[in-house]
Formats: sequence, structure tokens, C-alpha cells
Amino acid sequence: MKTEVISGIAGKKYTLCTLDSGLKIYLYKMPGFTSYYGMFGTRYGSIDNAFVDQNGNTVELPEGIAHFLEHKLFESEDGDAFTKYSKTGAYSNAYTSFDRTCYLFSCSQRFYENLGILLDFVRSPYFTAETVAKEQGIIGQEIRMYDDQPTWQVLFNMLSAMFYSHPVKIDIAGTVESISKITHELLYKCYDKFYNLSNMFITLAGDFDEEEVLGFINKNLKTTPKSEVVPAAIKEPDEVVKPYVEVNLEVAKPLFCMGFKEKLSSDGVCIKDAIAMDVLLRMLVGSASSLYKTLLEKELINEEFAPEYFTGRNIAIPMFEGESKDPKMVKELILKELEKFKTQGLDPVLFEAVRKDMFGRMLRRFDSAESVCSMLADANVMGYEPFEYIENLKNLKIEQVADRLSVFDTEKCVLSVVRRGI
Repeated sequence: MKTEVISGIAGKKYTLCTLDSGLKIYLYKMPGFTSYYGMFGTRYGSIDNAFVDQNGNTVELPEGIAHFLEHKLFESEDGDAFTKYSKTGAYSNAYTSFDRTCYLFSCSQRFYENLGILLDFVRSPYFTAETVAKEQGIIGQEIRMYDDQPTWQVLFNMLSAMFYSHPVKIDIAGTVESISKITHELLYKCYDKFYNLSNMFITLAGDFDEEEVLGFINKNLKTTPKSEVVPAAIKEPDEVVKPYVEVNLEVAKPLFCMGFKEKLSSDGVCIKDAIAMDVLLRMLVGSASSLYKTLLEKELINEEFAPEYFTGRNIAIPMFEGESKDPKMVKELILKELEKFKTQGLDPVLFEAVRKDMFGRMLRRFDSAESVCSMLADANVMGYEPFEYIENLKNLKIEQVADRLSVFDTEKCVLSVVRRGI
């Protein structure tokens, strides 16, 4: 077992412990804090629909199986984890995203009991043919529900119009057809591969004794031999499939999602580029920008509008989402402002204001146990940790932000729109 203390700005620090199994445990002590938050996660998400086995062969998996496994893992022979948590008064949940699956709880009492439940059910898979068949019906209904959800469709339509083969374009829950191929044997196979402790992490935040927590985890954690996960290579052209996609659903006002396809190196997006893009997006359409004010005055957006640097393993998309009476006009004005940034340069006063605001917001996230655990999960999955982000943000130069303008290539821009049908 290897333990190290990671220190950062303003005296903040956390402990990182790497067990012999490869499991990484992140502990953030919050003196005087009255609640606890815990997360047990694996670097296994919807984009992991293929892996390379020990013989060098590519094994393809049904779309949606990571999400399906998340649902089934709460069940056991002696009752489900939700029922156990209800008896302790804790809140519990789980989620599957593009690049991870996480199981979590929060509580104000009985911390070790709740942590024990988490350690037990995540490490105790129980799948049968009967329970898998039942879940196929439940998740099938969930998939059909998302088919009619405009905010979900506007995003995935954009991703489908942007990518030819990258699995990020596939709905996280899969399709009714794809989940029909899932068996309990296949779930065990995926669990053994992706839920190996060397591919997992635990993040905990609260007012606890760190040595006591580590001792509890070591005593109660079921371990297995190390096993490496080798994801299958993803081959994706630089070009987008098509620049525009539109569908009709029941919406009061048109929804839009506009994104730019960014080409990444094999290592993915680096931390300095990610920070520079976050700042650039806020300079472009953040609440302090002139374009944001113009869009509001013209009633082309409302408070739901937001930019986002959509990132994950081998994914990076600067994008803009919201409601608008004229999504194409919003796109035109954003492109016009980007061209202005490229030809006239960036405003140093606005840059400094945005950078300082982001710096303050980032520091405040350490006051929330949930935010800390999420940041530490990002650290594990993305390969850089919160203090590194803050330090790079503190030292960011306007020239680094200007360099990121090259990502906004009009030939690699996609606009997805959902309108009300006639």
C-alpha cells in the first residue's frame, strides 16, 4: 500500500492511497463538517463497448451494457442496496456516463455502516437469467422514454451528426435491440473485466479519521487479482457526418445544441488546453460577455443557455445548448463573434475577470463534500487532479486562450435542433 498527501492552494490537501490491488482511494478530510459523501467508481462507461482480450482479439459488447450492469449491481441474494440504505437513513444513487460508472451515498450519521454497504454491494455481483430478463423490460421502457425527451435527443442527434464511428454518439442506455443481447453470463464477463480493482477508485469526503477509514476499507473490501483493461482502438475521421440535423418533438420553444469536433492526440485533451477552453467559452458567451447580452436583448436565448466543454476519455467538444426562437441565428452570431476574436484578439480585461471568477468558483467547490468527491473522480478518470487544475488556472496566460481559437473550425461545426411538429 502506498500513501501520499497531495497539497494544494490555500492549505487544502487530500490523501491518495494506492492499494496493492491497484485500487486508488482519495480521502478529503473536512474538519467540523457534519455530513459525509462517498463514491465507488470504475473507469467503465458507454464508450467502452469493446476491449482487447489477453490473446489480442477484440471483444465487442452490446451497446448499453455498462448502464445495464449498473442497474443490476444493486441487487443481491439478500435484498437490494437501496433497501439497506433506507434503513440507515442515507441517500444512495448511481450513474453511468460516457467514461465511468459510479455508485454513491451521502449521510450525516452511521458513516461506517453506509460505507460498508457500498463496499459490499459493488464487490458482490449477483446476476441470473430471470433478473436480467426482467431488467430488459424496465430499461427498454427507459430507452423509449428518452426517445421522446427533447433535451436528450438534441444532444445525441448532435453527436450522431458529428461522429462516424466514435461510440460517444451511442445512447448511454443502448437500444431495445442491443440490450436484448445481454445475458447474465455476459454481465459477469464485463464485471470481471471492468470492475477489477485496478480499474476502480473510491473518493470520500467528511470529518473522519483517515487511518481508521483505510483500515475499515482494507478489512471489508473483497479483492481479486489484478487484471489490465485494454480498450479497443477508436478510429474516427476528422470530418463531421453532416452540419445540421433537425427533428420534431413536443417542445414549447425550439431547442438547440451546437458543437465543434476537436481532433485529439492519443493522450486526449491536456489540462492546460482544457482550462484555456473553459476560459475561452466564458469569454465568448459567459454572462459577462457582450455576445451574451446581445443574445438576451434580441430574445434569442434565455437563462437556460449555457456553454460547455464536453470532455471525457478521447472526447472533447466545445458546445452551446439552450432554447431559441431562431437557433440558426444564434449559430451565426456565435461564429461571427469567434471570427472577431480571431481577427481583433482577446480583451485582456475580460480575460482577467473571467479567470478570477473561475478561480474563485473552483476554490468554493472544496466547501462541498459532493463536489470534492466528483472532482477527485474526475482526477482519476481524466488523469489530472483538482489542485493541478487550479494551479494552471492561476498561471494561465491570455496567449494560451487565444491558441484555442483554432478548434473552432466552421467546417467541423454541427447544429442540432428540436422543433415542435406541425
